[in-house]
Amino acid sequence: MDCVFCNIAQGFAPANVRLEDDEFLAFDDLYPKAATHLLVIPRSHEPDLDAWVAAGGSSDRMLAFASRAAEAAGVAGRYRLLTNVGRDAGQLIFHLHWHLMAGEIEAF
Repeated sequence: MDCVFCNIAQGFAPANVRLEDDEFLAFDDLYPKAATHLLVIPRSHEPDLDAWVAAGGSSDRMLAFASRAAEAAGVAGRYRLLTNVGRDAGQLIFHLHWHLMAGEIEAF
C-alpha cells in the first residue's frame, strides 16, 4: 500500500502509538516540531478533512479522540491542533491527519 498512515494504522509500519481505538490512532510524529507532537489519524483512508466530511466521517468523534490523546500525552488543556487541507496549505501526506502539539513549537 502506498499510504504510510494506512500502513501504520494496519500495523504494517512501526509507530510509537500513544492511543488507539477502533476508528482512530494517535502516534508520535517522526519529525516533531514541538516537545509533544502527535499525529491523530482515522484508520480509514480519506485524503483530507474535506473528503472525510463528504464521506460522512464524524469530525466530532475525531476531535473527541484528539482530546483524549492530549490527555494521554499529559498535555490536556494546553495544546494546539492543526490540519492542512491540500498541497497549497502545506499538506504533504494525503491521509487526513491532525497535528497535536504542545510546548514550544517550531515554525513549519
